[in-house]
Amino acid sequence: MKYSEALQYKKEALEKADESVLQSYHIIITPSDTGESAKYIEEFSKNPEDFNDNSCKKYASNDEYEMVSFRKETEEEGE
Repeated sequence: MKYSEALQYKKEALEKADESVLQSYHIIITPSDTGESAKYIEEFSKNPEDFNDNSCKKYASNDEYEMVSFRKETEEEGE
């Protein structure tokens, strides 16, 4: 899907998510290409505060995106 569609999909998902989901999961837009998405998620996971929704655009080669969610690492898991 195009970036604007992915952004709308994320907005709707955030509105429907309960607080426990928001605290436990990252909900982000990534390139739809599997390799590009994996690289983006890897970089994002290192320091999520450095990224915003637009950050994914520099990782995408074909202007196709998707919304994904994945579990946040807790400090205990990272040790």
